[in-house]
Amino acid sequence: MTDFTPLLSFTGGTLIGLAAVALMAVHGRVAGISGIFAGALTTKFDQEWAWRAAFLAGMVASPLVLLAVTGQLPEISVPSSPALLVVGGFLTGVGVTFGSGCTSGHGVCGISRLSVRSIMATITFMATAVMTVFVVRHVLGG
Repeated sequence: MTDFTPLLSFTGGTLIGLAAVALMAVHGRVAGISGIFAGALTTKFDQEWAWRAAFLAGMVASPLVLLAVTGQLPEISVPSSPALLVVGGFLTGVGVTFGSGCTSGHGVCGISRLSVRSIMATITFMATAVMTVFVVRHVLGG
């Protein structure tokens, strides 16, 4: 079960929203993590690559900031086997490819721009997530 943490959730959502707005304001880019990561892998070492690398480095370093502020790292528990994680990662990659973006790009940035494609993509991945949790927890007994 997941603990209900409204203050932390609100703070995290606010920071994600501010980062998305800042990236759009400064670089005119959508804060879709899959696109940022793919661009960092395929872009030459120039200003375009630099902002992508900085964005990704900030995501990786953020637990260290939390450690400095609170004195503890976030607790992460993954109740799945490594094989299920690999399958889930593969399916996520397929979904990102066919959906032309990831949850952060569509859900945070696309919906705020009233993109019909992003709204439909978000409805699709949220419905799929709800169905998956239901099947795993109530049908398969996981």
